[in-house]
Amino acid sequence: MSMLNAIEGLVRTMNRASVGIREYFLLLPLFLAAASAQSTAPNQQAPVPYSSANQLNQLLTQLEQVSQSTQVDLAGTRIDRWKTDSNTKRQTQANVESVERNLKTALPDIIGQMRNSPENLAASFKLYRNLDALYDVLSSVVEAAGAFGSKDEFQALDNDFNTIESARRSLAERMQGLAESKETELVQLRTEVRNAQQNVVAAPPKKVIVDDTEPIKRPPAKKKAPARTVPKPSSTAPATGTPAPKPQPPPQ
Repeated sequence: MSMLNAIEGLVRTMNRASVGIREYFLLLPLFLAAASAQSTAPNQQAPVPYSSANQLNQLLTQLEQVSQSTQVDLAGTRIDRWKTDSNTKRQTQANVESVERNLKTALPDIIGQMRNSPENLAASFKLYRNLDALYDVLSSVVEAAGAFGSKDEFQALDNDFNTIESARRSLAERMQGLAESKETELVQLRTEVRNAQQNVVAAPPKKVIVDDTEPIKRPPAKKKAPARTVPKPSSTAPATGTPAPKPQPPPQ
């Protein structure tokens, strides 16, 4: 549900930002990355189920124990006393040294990676490849011990070989279950993204135009004073009782 909530929240954000359909698909990779980051941000990674973690701890503990016992049994194998030719002895001794280097350096490092990332498929596959290489080389040592070594040498190495084979088989089964779980999560995520895309197409975002330009402030218009009316001169003589002077004729 956290992934779905993250997707829906990002879709709403893109709608408010008026992102078009074309821009939406261009931003889709970032959209998915952001949704994944939002869904796992509080814990950085999804919690590992108890059953899966318990299964892995048992497997890694088994490998650490068989690694120690195999190193002890290889050190106790007296290849120089075998009744065989020198070439077979040299080849078997080289295989023993190869297995010992792997058990002392490579295997502990990969086990540490698996403890840090229990659900990491790449680390799981790396461990499986290493066990597969150990299986092939150790099998030739066990065959040579059965043919030329003592009964005790063969029995000890054969027990170690069978334990490594059992661990390899258990790891393969766990990898298959982990891959199926990751595939289910991927299908669910694709469905959620497809539904989110359909919602965006069905309800295109509303474009909101915001006019952020300030209007030009103009000074208020001055009010014009009313025009004064000048009274027109009257054509009639003023009623004062004094007669108006008669015009004088021009001089002769």
